[in-house]
Amino acid sequence: MKGTAGDTAAVNAPTASASSASSASSPGAPGADGLARPRAQGIRLVRTAAELRDTAAQSATARPRPQPQPRATVMTMGALHAGHAALVRTARERVGPDGLVVVTVFVNPLQFGPSEDLDRYPRTLDADLRVAEEAGADVVFAPSVEEIYPGSSGEGPGPQVRVAAGPMGERFEGAYRPGHFDGMLTVVAKLLHLTAPDISLYGQKDAQQLALIRRMVRDLDFPVEIVGVPTVREPDGLALSSRNRYLSPAERESALALSRGLFAARDALPGGGADAALAAARAVLEGAARLEPPLTVDYLALIDPVDFTELTTRTADGPGTAPEESSEAVLAVAARVGNTRLIDNITLPLGALR
Repeated sequence: MKGTAGDTAAVNAPTASASSASSASSPGAPGADGLARPRAQGIRLVRTAAELRDTAAQSATARPRPQPQPRATVMTMGALHAGHAALVRTARERVGPDGLVVVTVFVNPLQFGPSEDLDRYPRTLDADLRVAEEAGADVVFAPSVEEIYPGSSGEGPGPQVRVAAGPMGERFEGAYRPGHFDGMLTVVAKLLHLTAPDISLYGQKDAQQLALIRRMVRDLDFPVEIVGVPTVREPDGLALSSRNRYLSPAERESALALSRGLFAARDALPGGGADAALAAARAVLEGAARLEPPLTVDYLALIDPVDFTELTTRTADGPGTAPEESSEAVLAVAARVGNTRLIDNITLPLGALR
């Protein structure tokens, strides 16, 4: 889960991500499952659902007054950076000093396609513990594949019953990554059950993921509030992503066209409407396609953030095209540079698109 409609008022992040800290902590004693427990001061690392339940129960009974303890969950695939830290800080603010903040670290095999980067996806648990603790987390839940999907290995079939994203998960990212959103929703549903939060927080960078999680929670009556947190960017505008570490300096320069194109669209919007905004973004992206290495665009689209259908440029306020539950639209882009695929988006006021 990624960490996750972009927000142009995103917080700037330091150039070096928090996950780049050296991994210096030594393993602790093995737990009941035989797995070593890295030491972390002030934060609890748990590996199993049983440990998670025990930790939550101990936290609740330690409160000065017997009352419900608000709980927040931040789901990640690890390799934590400043964007994840922003999610954890927001979670802490929402539940207060007496609440429980749980960060999950699980590289979910179900949401990776056969040609995607499951094997090389970064695993940096010691560094993740430090980032989570500094941002205000109480617990890191880092289960094995077997713990989440009993009876399956990392190469195995996984669960027999899964959540289907439906047509909403077949557009845009779903078209380029078939089955990705089914795998994502399946693990999110499971982790919501296991962590039992009052609120769960996701990054707005992964706008389609956020929209699908909100829809699943609404359609299936999960008793949880879903909170989107603004995209965190590097000082030069590049949206933070665990995959940014794959980029060479030249590839990173090409990748900057994603955010520059979005910002050009935002700047062209007043007085020009959707056509001018899209044209400005395309001009930047087409320029990046001539760079070395080139940027190859998968899509650039103006999207309804509620159901992730594309809004037409000329009838954004016409029947069947305007979002019924939002005053904003999402301008989303996905592109590849080298072997790395990146996504980004910003929100635009719907009224200005007319």
